Amino acid sequence: MVERLPAAEWTHREDLSALVDALDPQAQGHCRWVGGVVRDTILGIAAKDIDMATTLLPDEVVARLGGAGIKTVPTGIAHGTVTAVVSGGPVEITTLRRDVSTDGRHATVAFSTDWADDAARRDFTINALYADPRTLEVYDYHTGLGDLATRHLRFIGDARARIREDYLRILRYFRFQARFGSVPADAEAESAVAELAPGLKGLSRERVGWELIALLGLPDPAPTVTRMAELGVLAQVLPEVTTSGLEALAALTAHERNLGVKGTALRRLAALLPADPAMAEQVAPRLRLSIAQRKRLAAAAARDGHCNNPRALAYRIGIAEALDRLLLAGASIKALQDWDIPALPLKGGQIVARGISAGPEVARLLRAVEARWISEGFPDEARVMQMLDEELG
Repeated sequence: MVERLPAAEWTHREDLSALVDALDPQAQGHCRWVGGVVRDTILGIAAKDIDMATTLLPDEVVARLGGAGIKTVPTGIAHGTVTAVVSGGPVEITTLRRDVSTDGRHATVAFSTDWADDAARRDFTINALYADPRTLEVYDYHTGLGDLATRHLRFIGDARARIREDYLRILRYFRFQARFGSVPADAEAESAVAELAPGLKGLSRERVGWELIALLGLPDPAPTVTRMAELGVLAQVLPEVTTSGLEALAALTAHERNLGVKGTALRRLAALLPADPAMAEQVAPRLRLSIAQRKRLAAAAARDGHCNNPRALAYRIGIAEALDRLLLAGASIKALQDWDIPALPLKGGQIVARGISAGPEVARLLRAVEARWISEGFPDEARVMQMLDEELG
């Protein structure tokens, strides 16, 4: 029986049809959808990124798309990848490849015209699925459809060989396990990742950081992260995490679910780490977090477990940061829902108009009134003016 992709919104897109017609006008089988878009569509999950594999060499891809008026960007042309810019979003088109040599971080590849070659160099069976862009027939070279049906996450071929080709596959294994995997997990895969985990230390910080953040942003990463710790993998990339951190992550994700709050990767990372801003400052650059991410992680790390005045906290550090603190403490967030941080209805000029010379005294009065305004729950301008009168008196 021929397996076909179920109908999905993206399979009817005119811009993708035009792309296929440009690359394979005679329907000779030069291109197929591949990887996540095929896997997710089979599972009924909305596709995010759309990737295509092709027997055509990169120069030919560029020429054919250019002839059809479709813009291309040579995003990874040395490795066979060209990005087509179409109205519905970019599509990565990669020439079929076979590995020539690998060092655990980078692979030397040769182009191929054999679909089985290309499938053999992919990581997991559920990611080595291809689909004809016109008929939607699915091509499965490594029993990926069966594994997908049973949520069995399995490396293609020998797990250790796949990992030695690129040690990042250890982290990818856990990310996909958290998304699609069954319990118990594949025994061979777990044995391989545990044995080869030290290889993670040779990877770039950007790649490790991206995978960890992606994992922590999933709906329920806690069981998977705990398993990473049990297998000795987590210690290779986040040695600061202790048993209490794992417990804190589990408690946080449960609290988020109970409140119907969407979890965030940075909040979960903060749960894993001790409540120590100095440690957050050490971990953030190691994971190559952005400046904004570093500040938010540090704000969460400064938590002390006391959240008696959520709105005052939010006024001081920001809504998102206050929500992090409240959720990490297992507290209610009701006070911050549908609430915007107000602005103090008092300016320095209004104090000067009362006869106070501009300078330190104006600043002192502003701070004093602001402190009272916060403690009284942000009353209106009339009350603020009363406070000012009282301070002046």
